[in-house]
Amino acid sequence: MSAKTTNGSDGFSPQERAAMKERADELRAEGKKGAKKADGLQAVLDRIAQMEPEDRALAERVHVTVTAAAPALTPKTWYGMPAYANEDGKIVVFFQDSGKFNYRYSTLGFQDAANLDDGDLWPVAYALRQWSSAVEKKITELVRAAVS
Repeated sequence: MSAKTTNGSDGFSPQERAAMKERADELRAEGKKGAKKADGLQAVLDRIAQMEPEDRALAERVHVTVTAAAPALTPKTWYGMPAYANEDGKIVVFFQDSGKFNYRYSTLGFQDAANLDDGDLWPVAYALRQWSSAVEKKITELVRAAVS
């Protein structure tokens, strides 16, 4: 299962990783609330770093896409998975790597805080096997709708 992005990247570059660590340090320096956000971000980055290469590449792209589409969401881990919470601390979206439960695919899931309601039946989890521009576009749309 290849998780390469359409631009040829296998995930975060060393410069991107360094920038995220610097941002975590900045948040910690802002005080208690910033420290909590920084710790959540660091926990997500640490969890992503522990994943198998294919899952890690997907998780890194999901992280970039979610944080770009919904910068108000706060990264944190949830049951050991990278997740993103609203201002009330409720999980909106999460990423479950395929290795977590030995599945054949990773999962992008949404919790009840997500505004994805569509009648009496709507999807709240999506299998994710490879990254592409179409996948990125769909995730961006879902995340924006979830926080609207």
